Amino acid sequence: CYPGWRNNMSFESDLKRMEEITDLLKNDETGLEESIKLYEEAAALGKKLTKTLTEIQRKVEKVTSDNEMELETEPFEEDEE
Repeated sequence: CYPGWRNNMSFESDLKRMEEITDLLKNDETGLEESIKLYEEAAALGKKLTKTLTEIQRKVEKVTSDNEMELETEPFEEDEE
């Protein structure tokens, strides 16, 4: 197994929690205090997810550079919605 598979599971569960928080914040029945707590949780999760994605990008670049004679790094293009 890939040594980082447990971290990937955490990433997946964090992403799922972020989606749950988003749904709760969109719900009109969520109170102000709960919304603030959810927002704070989402902000912390966002930082954690961003850090994980940055680490993954570095690993991909390393694998690419280890397997290629020449490395050309291109910025990751986000889907524009």
